[in-house]
Amino acid sequence: MNESTNNASNFVSQVDSAFVFIFGISIFFLLGITAFLVYYIIRYRKSKNPVAEHIEGNNTLEIVWTVIPTILVLAMFYYGWSGWRYQKEVPDDAIPIKTIARMWSFTFQYENGMITDTLFVPKDKAVKLDLVALDVLHSLYIPAFRVKQDMVPGKEALIWFESGREGEYDVYCAEYCGLLHSYMKSIVKVIPALQYEEMFKIDSSAIAVNNIEVDKRTAGAAVTRKYGCNACHTADGTKLVGPSYKNIMGRTRTVIRDKEEIEVVADEDYIRRSIYEPNYEIVKGYEKGLMLSYKDQVTEEEFQLLLDYFKYLSE
Repeated sequence: MNESTNNASNFVSQVDSAFVFIFGISIFFLLGITAFLVYYIIRYRKSKNPVAEHIEGNNTLEIVWTVIPTILVLAMFYYGWSGWRYQKEVPDDAIPIKTIARMWSFTFQYENGMITDTLFVPKDKAVKLDLVALDVLHSLYIPAFRVKQDMVPGKEALIWFESGREGEYDVYCAEYCGLLHSYMKSIVKVIPALQYEEMFKIDSSAIAVNNIEVDKRTAGAAVTRKYGCNACHTADGTKLVGPSYKNIMGRTRTVIRDKEEIEVVADEDYIRRSIYEPNYEIVKGYEKGLMLSYKDQVTEEEFQLLLDYFKYLSE
């Protein structure tokens, strides 16, 4: 598809030309109407026309200012409609990537099951993003690609694009989705097609930390990035929406269970409940209902990596 050559995506030229067309018409009429207003204010001011006169209508003028705006509006509609239609015509060979949005992060799952928190796409290849919102309304927005699509829980949605220029581009959530909405962002990395194919030969946790040889004790950090945990939790003791991972293992903490305060030890069972049943016990001082269950997402292997990582942070 030649439309994507040298552009961040194949939609850039079309969207930009539509914007310039509509903006140009708006500026033309703004200046033109303003000029007419100024002229008639001066031409028909009270000192020149002390007595008001009745002016008959002009059918020709009325037809002209009805027909011309109608044509211009239809032209603007055509630009928008043709662009919308093109964005809905997904190529049959588009690479599918499942895009998951949750408060407050994006994750991307590829055909081989690998999941990353950065979107990797090959240059000059069509990519289809199957959009899934797990909790509330989100909206995936890639300004450089000129694409945006709302993500509604329980509703299927998708967008596609083809990038003709390597580089890194920002990804934002364009729908207010809660306390940390402004922190919900990611990156698209457009890489050569051969490098994209090689990427699937590397373990996903290695990609997340940009290091093929991952220290087992800290491999759990890649798991926290994979599932967007760092949007609400920290590893240095700083308080965010949820408790920090630092010094969590083996410590006693006060939690609210069934509206009662109790003391629990943060052992393996507690960590498992916190991930799979996050609203069963809420650490005192934090809000209930902000975290969803990861029971069908975090695997047992990943859970063990998290335990090793939390033990490392608690030494």
